[in-house]
Amino acid sequence: MARWSRIERDLRASGHWLIAGVDEVGRGPLAGPVVACAIVMPPESRAIRGVADSKALSAEERRRLDPIIRGRALACALGAASVREIERLNIAGATTLAMQRALRRIGGQFDIALVDGRPVRGLGVEHVAVVGGDARCYSVACASIVAKVVRDRLLAALAERHPLYRWERNSGYGTAAHIAGIRSGGLTLHHRASFCRSALAGSEP
Repeated sequence: MARWSRIERDLRASGHWLIAGVDEVGRGPLAGPVVACAIVMPPESRAIRGVADSKALSAEERRRLDPIIRGRALACALGAASVREIERLNIAGATTLAMQRALRRIGGQFDIALVDGRPVRGLGVEHVAVVGGDARCYSVACASIVAKVVRDRLLAALAERHPLYRWERNSGYGTAAHIAGIRSGGLTLHHRASFCRSALAGSEP
């Protein structure tokens, strides 16, 4: 992604000069929170070379880009929804909550939000939703990288206390090693019990 997208340029041309790119990570894992980032990149600056959908980048590339993106941003904030909130609200509701928290923390420093995926009911701010936005829109890609780096670091830190599940390698996703850890050691407070039940049932021999 070498430049701002046409979507972002059109939004600025329509008077929405400051765009808050919003993305989340952690919808699918068996453990850990869902984390969202809202970020406003300077509209008159060129896109940072190498920025792309976080899923298309290596962990090393994401870690390299993270401080560059944060250093360039006009505003950047994170929001999360806990495992308990995920279980209570379901993952869609918890994702919305995480995005709301991120947007609230950057205050009024944006004109419109640009969100990856479909329109978010109840988000509470004017927004444009773009399916595949993390691969198509520069500001959303920046948000996806920051959110991914933060969540991966959190799961790596939790892995030091719970080494059985190999979260430092799988970030809480349902890999074979993680499933094996659950079978031998049970669930922690950081596991999403409803997700784990489905994963365990699906992995029965």
